[in-house]
Amino acid sequence: MIVPLIVLAVVFILIAVRQVGRFRIRIWQIMLGGALVVLLTGQISFSSAVDAIDPGVMIFLFGMFVVGAAVSESGYLNRVSCRLFSFAKNQDQFLLILICSMGLFSAVLMNDTMAVIGTPLVLYWAGKWGLDRRAVLLALCFAITLGSVATPIGNPQNLLVASYADLGNAFIPFLVYLGIPTVINLVAAWWIIRYFYPEKPAPPPTEVEEPVRDPSLARLAKISLIIVVLFVTVRILSGFLGGNPLPITVIALAAAAPLLILSPRRTDLIRKVDWYTLIFFASMFVLMQSVYDTGVFQSVIDYSALHSIPLIMTLAVLVSQFISNVPFVALFQPLIIQQGTPVPEVLALAAGSTIAGNLTILGAASNVIVVQNAEKEGYSLSFFEFMKPGLILTVFNLVTYSIFLSL
Repeated sequence: MIVPLIVLAVVFILIAVRQVGRFRIRIWQIMLGGALVVLLTGQISFSSAVDAIDPGVMIFLFGMFVVGAAVSESGYLNRVSCRLFSFAKNQDQFLLILICSMGLFSAVLMNDTMAVIGTPLVLYWAGKWGLDRRAVLLALCFAITLGSVATPIGNPQNLLVASYADLGNAFIPFLVYLGIPTVINLVAAWWIIRYFYPEKPAPPPTEVEEPVRDPSLARLAKISLIIVVLFVTVRILSGFLGGNPLPITVIALAAAAPLLILSPRRTDLIRKVDWYTLIFFASMFVLMQSVYDTGVFQSVIDYSALHSIPLIMTLAVLVSQFISNVPFVALFQPLIIQQGTPVPEVLALAAGSTIAGNLTILGAASNVIVVQNAEKEGYSLSFFEFMKPGLILTVFNLVTYSIFLSL
């Protein structure tokens, strides 16, 4: 029973260090190694390991990776971002527009989607503005984490909470309770990043619209993005009307379909899919399931004592660092489905498990996607570079959301 916990601890330490002697280990390699250890030592059976891998999440990520590759490879992403960031007159304004826009998109398109699409975008513009790449990577991670708090479709754990709890039209309580503090926290994220990475005198980039490298692929990428927006709108409206929402897998596959069917570069796009991140997710599901099966975390949580909003949020932030936020929310299912559980407590669980992503890289899968994609471009963000501003921001987040949920 103790082996999965030891493996989890080793994985956590290795991800924090990520360098052994002269060898630098990638995050996906560490997580894959952990999954193989629990599998080969019999801590989880092969059939249970296969069942632990969520096909919906894997299909969704694959579809969005295809769209992200097309948007980036065609040059369409740079064209759109050029217009968006043309309003910025200095580095501070650029960071603020970046954080607010990425946060807004994350609330509608899901944080993992924006992690895929946003990483090459922010690295490109960091070069244009002469910004430290670490600053823009932190801005992206914090923005998509916080933006996703405000809606039930912003991230997988919010979807899980909304499906367990009797919230009625889930969009209304999420926006009413979490909308304003999310805006406050996005501004706080901007201020904290400015503190750690002060503005340097630099002229704004020349406002020359970037050319589209592949017009044909760009047109298909635009169609795919329109499909995403339309299907997400349908999903939101169906939530307001009480209908069955479109599965996220349908949205992702529908968006990827024009590219995979019509583009002559389909093979290239499939090759550009971030397979390493998919390996990370599959491995994480296996390792976390073996940890969950030990029953240790379930045994130490006293559900009957958890009625304090700050306590729920703090517990969610801390435990999510070790077993990830989605499995943590699953641990709380017995509490969520009880009759009469107050809405603020349910939303405290959703918000706490989400802002766990602001404390460490491991706190949210979207952070891992950003770091993995950044490392492919030759840039990195260490565990402690993330945690120094992340700790301050997380404490501020906890206080802000706790105050608003307690009103």
